[in-house]
Amino acid sequence: MEKSRDKQIIRTSIVGIAANVFLASFKAAVGLLSNSVAVILDAVNNLSDALSSIITIIATKLSKKEPDRKHPLGYGRIEYISTAVIAVIVLYAGITSFSESVKKIINPEQPSYSTVGLVIIAVAVVVKIVLGLYVKNRGKRLSSGALTASGSDALFDAIISASVLVAALIYMWKGVSLEAWLGALISIVIVKSGIEMLREALSKILGERIDKEVATDVKECITSFPEVLGAYDLVLHNYGTDLLVGSVHIELPDTMTVGEVDTLERAITQKVYEQCGVTMTGISIYSMNTTDEEVTKKLMIVRKTLENYPNILQMHGFYVDEKEKTIRFDVVVSFEEKDRGALLKKLCEDIKERCPGYEVSVFMDYDVSD
Repeated sequence: MEKSRDKQIIRTSIVGIAANVFLASFKAAVGLLSNSVAVILDAVNNLSDALSSIITIIATKLSKKEPDRKHPLGYGRIEYISTAVIAVIVLYAGITSFSESVKKIINPEQPSYSTVGLVIIAVAVVVKIVLGLYVKNRGKRLSSGALTASGSDALFDAIISASVLVAALIYMWKGVSLEAWLGALISIVIVKSGIEMLREALSKILGERIDKEVATDVKECITSFPEVLGAYDLVLHNYGTDLLVGSVHIELPDTMTVGEVDTLERAITQKVYEQCGVTMTGISIYSMNTTDEEVTKKLMIVRKTLENYPNILQMHGFYVDEKEKTIRFDVVVSFEEKDRGALLKKLCEDIKERCPGYEVSVFMDYDVSD
Protein backbone atom coordinates (compact mmCIF):
# COMPACT_ATOMS: atom_id res chain seq x y z
CA MET A 1 0.00 0.00 0.00
CA GLU A 2 2.76 2.47 1.01
CA LYS A 3 4.84 1.62 -2.07
CA SER A 4 1.77 2.06 -4.28
CA ARG A 5 1.14 5.51 -2.79
CA ASP A 6 4.75 6.57 -3.31
CA LYS A 7 4.69 5.39 -6.93
CA GLN A 8 1.49 7.32 -7.62
CA ILE A 9 2.92 10.51 -6.09
CA ILE A 10 6.10 10.21 -8.15
CA ARG A 11 4.13 9.39 -11.32
CA THR A 12 1.90 12.44 -10.83
CA SER A 13 4.95 14.64 -10.20
CA ILE A 14 6.58 13.39 -13.40
CA VAL A 15 3.43 14.37 -15.31
CA GLY A 16 3.78 17.86 -13.81
CA ILE A 17 7.43 18.10 -14.82
CA ALA A 18 6.68 16.93 -18.37
CA ALA A 19 3.82 19.43 -18.79
CA ASN A 20 5.90 22.35 -17.54
CA VAL A 21 8.90 21.39 -19.69
CA PHE A 22 6.56 21.19 -22.71
CA LEU A 23 5.14 24.64 -21.98
CA ALA A 24 8.61 26.07 -21.39
CA SER A 25 9.92 24.66 -24.69
CA PHE A 26 6.84 25.84 -26.60
CA LYS A 27 7.01 29.36 -25.16
CA ALA A 28 10.79 29.61 -25.59
CA ALA A 29 10.57 28.62 -29.25
CA VAL A 30 7.79 31.12 -29.98
CA GLY A 31 9.54 33.80 -27.94
CA LEU A 32 12.77 33.41 -29.90
CA LEU A 33 10.94 33.39 -33.24
CA SER A 34 8.87 36.45 -32.34
CA ASN A 35 11.71 38.15 -30.46
CA SER A 36 9.47 38.50 -27.37
CA VAL A 37 11.34 38.84 -24.08
CA ALA A 38 8.08 38.54 -22.11
CA VAL A 39 7.28 35.15 -23.62
CA ILE A 40 10.84 33.91 -23.01
CA LEU A 41 10.63 35.00 -19.35
CA ASP A 42 7.29 33.19 -19.05
CA ALA A 43 9.06 30.07 -20.35
CA VAL A 44 11.60 30.40 -17.54
CA ASN A 45 8.68 30.67 -15.09
CA ASN A 46 7.39 27.29 -16.29
CA LEU A 47 10.78 25.74 -15.59
CA SER A 48 10.61 27.09 -12.04
CA ASP A 49 7.15 25.50 -11.71
CA ALA A 50 8.68 22.15 -12.57
CA LEU A 51 10.82 22.66 -9.47
CA SER A 52 7.74 22.06 -7.27
CA SER A 53 7.27 18.62 -8.82
CA ILE A 54 10.98 17.82 -8.47
CA ILE A 55 10.82 18.80 -4.77
CA THR A 56 7.83 16.48 -4.32
CA ILE A 57 9.67 13.53 -5.87
CA ILE A 58 12.79 14.11 -3.76
CA ALA A 59 10.71 14.49 -0.58
CA THR A 60 8.76 11.30 -1.31
CA LYS A 61 11.99 9.36 -1.77
CA LEU A 62 13.62 10.79 1.36
CA SER A 63 10.52 10.27 3.51
CA LYS A 64 10.83 6.51 2.96
CA LYS A 65 14.42 6.41 4.13
CA GLU A 66 14.91 3.66 6.72
CA PRO A 67 14.95 4.77 10.41
CA ASP A 68 18.38 5.17 11.96
CA ARG A 69 19.89 6.00 15.34
CA LYS A 70 19.50 9.76 14.84
CA HIS A 71 15.89 9.50 13.58
CA PRO A 72 14.54 6.26 15.06
CA LEU A 73 10.97 7.01 13.94
CA GLY A 74 11.90 7.57 10.32
CA TYR A 75 11.81 10.52 7.95
CA GLY A 76 8.07 10.74 7.18
CA ARG A 77 7.77 14.39 8.24
CA ILE A 78 9.95 15.41 5.30
CA GLU A 79 6.72 15.45 3.27
CA TYR A 80 5.42 18.24 5.51
CA ILE A 81 8.68 20.17 5.08
CA SER A 82 8.45 19.86 1.28
CA THR A 83 4.89 21.22 1.43
CA ALA A 84 6.23 24.23 3.34
CA VAL A 85 8.96 24.76 0.72
CA ILE A 86 6.41 24.70 -2.12
CA ALA A 87 4.21 27.10 -0.15
CA VAL A 88 7.17 29.49 0.07
CA ILE A 89 7.59 29.22 -3.73
CA VAL A 90 3.90 30.10 -4.19
CA LEU A 91 4.27 32.97 -1.71
CA TYR A 92 7.34 34.27 -3.57
CA ALA A 93 5.50 34.10 -6.90
CA GLY A 94 2.59 36.08 -5.47
CA ILE A 95 4.83 38.76 -3.94
CA THR A 96 6.88 39.08 -7.14
CA SER A 97 3.73 39.33 -9.26
CA PHE A 98 2.29 41.98 -6.93
CA SER A 99 5.51 43.98 -7.06
CA GLU A 100 5.57 43.96 -10.87
CA SER A 101 1.88 44.89 -11.02
CA VAL A 102 2.38 47.86 -8.69
CA LYS A 103 5.30 49.06 -10.81
CA LYS A 104 3.06 49.02 -13.89
CA ILE A 105 0.31 50.88 -12.03
CA ILE A 106 2.76 53.60 -10.94
CA ASN A 107 4.48 53.74 -14.33
CA PRO A 108 1.87 52.60 -16.85
CA GLU A 109 3.04 51.36 -20.22
CA GLN A 110 1.07 51.16 -23.45
CA PRO A 111 0.37 47.42 -23.88
CA SER A 112 1.14 45.68 -27.13
CA TYR A 113 -0.62 42.38 -27.78
CA SER A 114 0.01 40.08 -30.71
CA THR A 115 -2.17 37.24 -31.96
CA VAL A 116 0.67 34.78 -31.42
CA GLY A 117 1.17 35.96 -27.86
CA LEU A 118 -2.52 35.63 -27.02
CA VAL A 119 -2.65 32.12 -28.49
CA ILE A 120 0.31 31.14 -26.31
CA ILE A 121 -1.40 32.52 -23.23
CA ALA A 122 -4.64 30.69 -24.07
CA VAL A 123 -2.80 27.38 -24.54
CA ALA A 124 -0.93 27.91 -21.27
CA VAL A 125 -4.17 28.61 -19.39
CA VAL A 126 -5.81 25.41 -20.63
CA VAL A 127 -2.76 23.24 -19.92
CA LYS A 128 -2.23 24.75 -16.46
CA ILE A 129 -5.88 24.34 -15.45
CA VAL A 130 -5.92 20.68 -16.52
CA LEU A 131 -2.55 20.05 -14.87
CA GLY A 132 -3.45 21.92 -11.68
CA LEU A 133 -6.77 20.11 -11.18
CA TYR A 134 -5.17 16.74 -11.90
CA VAL A 135 -2.24 17.20 -9.52
CA LYS A 136 -4.35 18.79 -6.75
CA ASN A 137 -6.99 16.04 -6.87
CA ARG A 138 -4.31 13.35 -6.81
CA GLY A 139 -2.69 15.11 -3.86
CA LYS A 140 -5.94 15.06 -1.86
CA ARG A 141 -6.62 11.44 -2.77
CA LEU A 142 -3.12 10.37 -1.73
CA SER A 143 -2.99 12.65 1.34
CA SER A 144 0.08 14.39 -0.09
CA GLY A 145 0.37 18.01 0.98
CA ALA A 146 3.25 18.57 -1.43
CA LEU A 147 1.19 17.41 -4.44
CA THR A 148 -1.80 19.48 -3.34
CA ALA A 149 0.40 22.56 -2.99
CA SER A 150 2.02 21.90 -6.38
CA GLY A 151 -1.42 21.61 -8.00
CA SER A 152 -2.52 24.86 -6.38
CA ASP A 153 0.64 26.51 -7.72
CA ALA A 154 -0.29 25.45 -11.26
CA LEU A 155 -3.84 26.75 -10.85
CA PHE A 156 -2.54 30.11 -9.61
CA ASP A 157 -0.36 30.36 -12.71
CA ALA A 158 -3.44 29.64 -14.84
CA ILE A 159 -5.37 32.40 -13.07
CA ILE A 160 -2.55 34.91 -13.65
CA SER A 161 -2.32 33.99 -17.35
CA ALA A 162 -6.11 34.11 -17.69
CA SER A 163 -6.18 37.60 -16.17
CA VAL A 164 -3.61 38.74 -18.74
CA LEU A 165 -5.77 37.26 -21.50
CA VAL A 166 -8.92 38.97 -20.19
CA ALA A 167 -7.07 42.28 -19.80
CA ALA A 168 -5.81 41.98 -23.39
CA LEU A 169 -9.29 41.37 -24.77
CA ILE A 170 -10.71 44.31 -22.78
CA TYR A 171 -7.93 46.55 -24.09
CA MET A 172 -8.47 45.46 -27.70
CA TRP A 173 -12.23 45.99 -27.30
CA LYS A 174 -12.45 49.15 -25.14
CA GLY A 175 -8.93 50.55 -25.25
CA VAL A 176 -8.68 50.41 -21.44
CA SER A 177 -5.65 48.71 -19.88
CA LEU A 178 -6.53 46.77 -16.69
CA GLU A 179 -3.67 44.25 -16.75
CA ALA A 180 -1.71 45.80 -13.87
CA TRP A 181 -4.79 46.19 -11.63
CA LEU A 182 -5.98 42.65 -12.29
CA GLY A 183 -2.45 41.38 -11.68
CA ALA A 184 -2.27 43.16 -8.31
CA LEU A 185 -5.66 41.83 -7.22
CA ILE A 186 -4.86 38.22 -8.16
CA SER A 187 -1.40 38.51 -6.58
CA ILE A 188 -3.02 39.36 -3.24
CA VAL A 189 -5.17 36.21 -3.52
CA ILE A 190 -2.07 34.14 -4.30
CA VAL A 191 -0.12 35.59 -1.36
CA LYS A 192 -3.07 34.82 0.94
CA SER A 193 -3.23 31.24 -0.35
CA GLY A 194 0.54 30.82 0.02
CA ILE A 195 0.36 31.97 3.65
CA GLU A 196 -2.48 29.52 4.35
CA MET A 197 -0.57 26.65 2.73
CA LEU A 198 2.54 27.52 4.76
CA ARG A 199 0.53 27.81 7.98
CA GLU A 200 -1.06 24.40 7.40
CA ALA A 201 2.30 22.74 6.71
CA LEU A 202 3.92 24.30 9.80
CA SER A 203 0.90 23.31 11.90
CA LYS A 204 1.42 19.64 10.95
CA ILE A 205 5.13 19.90 11.75
CA LEU A 206 4.32 21.39 15.17
CA GLY A 207 1.76 18.69 15.88
CA GLU A 208 -2.03 18.97 15.64
CA ARG A 209 -4.96 17.66 17.63
CA ILE A 210 -5.81 14.05 16.86
CA ASP A 211 -8.46 13.62 14.19
CA LYS A 212 -11.75 12.90 16.00
CA GLU A 213 -12.59 9.90 13.81
CA VAL A 214 -9.16 8.31 14.36
CA ALA A 215 -9.33 8.89 18.14
CA THR A 216 -12.81 7.38 18.31
CA ASP A 217 -11.77 4.33 16.29
CA VAL A 218 -8.74 3.67 18.49
CA LYS A 219 -10.68 4.05 21.75
CA GLU A 220 -13.50 1.82 20.50
CA CYS A 221 -10.94 -0.79 19.51
CA ILE A 222 -9.36 -0.67 22.99
CA THR A 223 -12.65 -0.76 24.89
CA SER A 224 -13.85 -3.72 22.82
CA PHE A 225 -11.94 -5.87 25.31
CA PRO A 226 -14.35 -6.77 28.15
CA GLU A 227 -11.71 -6.20 30.84
CA VAL A 228 -11.19 -2.56 29.78
CA LEU A 229 -13.57 -0.28 31.69
CA GLY A 230 -12.44 2.89 29.90
CA ALA A 231 -9.76 4.41 27.65
CA TYR A 232 -8.42 7.91 28.33
CA ASP A 233 -5.60 10.37 27.63
CA LEU A 234 -5.01 9.08 24.11
CA VAL A 235 -2.00 10.79 22.57
CA LEU A 236 -0.98 10.19 18.95
CA HIS A 237 2.19 11.51 17.32
CA ASN A 238 2.26 11.81 13.55
CA TYR A 239 5.59 10.92 11.95
CA GLY A 240 4.32 11.04 8.37
CA THR A 241 1.16 10.03 6.55
CA ASP A 242 1.59 6.35 7.38
CA LEU A 243 3.14 6.30 10.87
CA LEU A 244 1.08 7.09 13.96
CA VAL A 245 2.64 6.34 17.35
CA GLY A 246 0.53 6.59 20.47
CA SER A 247 -0.02 6.05 24.17
CA VAL A 248 -3.15 5.66 26.27
CA HIS A 249 -4.44 5.10 29.81
CA ILE A 250 -6.90 2.27 30.39
CA GLU A 251 -9.08 1.53 33.39
CA LEU A 252 -8.95 -2.06 34.68
CA PRO A 253 -10.51 -3.87 37.66
CA ASP A 254 -8.29 -3.89 40.72
CA THR A 255 -8.66 -7.68 40.89
CA MET A 256 -6.50 -8.38 37.78
CA THR A 257 -3.00 -9.88 38.20
CA VAL A 258 0.13 -8.50 36.59
CA GLY A 259 0.24 -11.49 34.24
CA GLU A 260 -3.34 -10.87 33.11
CA VAL A 261 -2.59 -7.20 32.52
CA ASP A 262 0.52 -8.04 30.49
CA THR A 263 -1.42 -10.45 28.25
CA LEU A 264 -4.19 -7.86 27.78
CA GLU A 265 -1.76 -5.06 26.86
CA ARG A 266 -0.13 -7.17 24.18
CA ALA A 267 -3.51 -8.12 22.72
CA ILE A 268 -4.60 -4.45 22.67
CA THR A 269 -1.38 -3.35 20.96
CA GLN A 270 -1.78 -5.94 18.21
CA LYS A 271 -5.48 -5.25 17.60
CA VAL A 272 -5.05 -1.46 17.47
CA TYR A 273 -2.25 -1.81 14.93
CA GLU A 274 -4.17 -4.26 12.74
CA GLN A 275 -7.46 -2.36 12.79
CA CYS A 276 -6.35 1.28 13.08
CA GLY A 277 -2.75 1.27 11.81
CA VAL A 278 -1.55 2.89 15.05
CA THR A 279 1.53 1.69 16.95
CA MET A 280 0.83 1.86 20.70
CA THR A 281 4.15 2.37 22.46
CA GLY A 282 2.71 2.86 25.93
CA ILE A 283 -0.38 1.64 27.77
CA SER A 284 -0.68 2.91 31.33
CA ILE A 285 -3.07 1.44 33.89
CA TYR A 286 -5.73 2.97 36.12
CA SER A 287 -6.88 0.59 38.87
CA MET A 288 -10.63 0.73 39.47
CA ASN A 289 -12.30 -0.32 42.72
CA THR A 290 -14.84 -3.04 42.01
CA THR A 291 -15.67 -4.60 45.38
CA ASP A 292 -16.37 -1.76 47.83
CA GLU A 293 -19.75 -0.01 48.10
CA GLU A 294 -18.23 2.85 50.13
CA VAL A 295 -16.01 3.68 47.16
CA THR A 296 -19.10 4.00 44.96
CA LYS A 297 -20.56 6.52 47.40
CA LYS A 298 -17.40 8.61 47.33
CA LEU A 299 -17.35 8.44 43.53
CA MET A 300 -20.85 9.93 43.44
CA ILE A 301 -19.74 12.70 45.84
CA VAL A 302 -16.81 13.60 43.57
CA ARG A 303 -18.97 13.58 40.45
CA LYS A 304 -21.51 15.85 42.15
CA THR A 305 -18.70 18.22 43.15
CA LEU A 306 -17.35 18.37 39.61
CA GLU A 307 -20.68 19.76 38.39
CA ASN A 308 -19.54 23.09 39.88
CA TYR A 309 -16.49 23.16 37.60
CA PRO A 310 -17.55 23.77 33.96
CA ASN A 311 -13.94 23.83 32.73
CA ILE A 312 -13.34 20.26 33.92
CA LEU A 313 -14.32 18.21 30.88
CA GLN A 314 -13.77 14.71 32.24
CA MET A 315 -12.83 12.72 35.33
CA HIS A 316 -11.26 9.24 35.22
CA GLY A 317 -8.82 6.96 37.01
CA PHE A 318 -10.81 7.22 40.24
CA TYR A 319 -9.41 5.09 43.05
CA VAL A 320 -9.85 5.01 46.80
CA ASP A 321 -7.27 3.39 49.08
CA GLU A 322 -9.12 2.69 52.32
CA LYS A 323 -5.96 1.53 54.06
CA GLU A 324 -4.02 4.72 53.31
CA LYS A 325 -7.17 6.88 53.39
CA THR A 326 -6.46 8.47 50.02
CA ILE A 327 -8.60 9.45 47.04
CA ARG A 328 -6.96 9.94 43.69
CA PHE A 329 -8.19 10.63 40.18
CA ASP A 330 -7.37 12.56 36.99
CA VAL A 331 -9.31 15.41 35.40
CA VAL A 332 -9.20 16.77 31.86
CA VAL A 333 -9.09 20.57 32.02
CA SER A 334 -10.29 22.78 29.18
CA PHE A 335 -7.85 25.13 27.46
CA GLU A 336 -10.34 27.89 28.39
CA GLU A 337 -9.27 27.66 32.05
CA LYS A 338 -6.92 30.55 32.82
CA ASP A 339 -5.56 29.39 36.21
CA ARG A 340 -5.34 25.60 36.32
CA GLY A 341 -3.32 25.52 39.52
CA ALA A 342 -5.96 27.50 41.43
CA LEU A 343 -8.73 25.30 40.01
CA LEU A 344 -7.08 22.08 41.19
CA LYS A 345 -6.37 23.55 44.62
CA LYS A 346 -9.99 24.60 45.11
CA LEU A 347 -11.24 21.23 43.82
CA CYS A 348 -9.07 19.33 46.33
CA GLU A 349 -10.34 21.53 49.17
CA ASP A 350 -13.98 20.97 48.19
CA ILE A 351 -13.58 17.18 48.08
CA LYS A 352 -11.69 17.07 51.38
CA GLU A 353 -14.57 18.99 52.93
CA ARG A 354 -17.09 16.47 51.55
CA CYS A 355 -14.89 13.43 52.35
CA PRO A 356 -13.33 14.23 55.75
CA GLY A 357 -10.42 12.12 56.86
CA TYR A 358 -9.12 11.44 53.34
CA GLU A 359 -6.12 12.87 51.51
CA VAL A 360 -7.03 13.94 47.97
CA SER A 361 -4.68 13.81 44.98
CA VAL A 362 -5.96 15.25 41.69
CA PHE A 363 -3.81 15.03 38.57
CA MET A 364 -4.43 17.32 35.63
CA ASP A 365 -4.58 16.04 32.05
CA TYR A 366 -4.70 18.18 28.91
CA ASP A 367 -7.56 18.05 26.43
CA VAL A 368 -5.48 16.35 23.71
CA SER A 369 -8.10 14.14 22.07
CA ASP A 370 -11.85 13.67 21.74
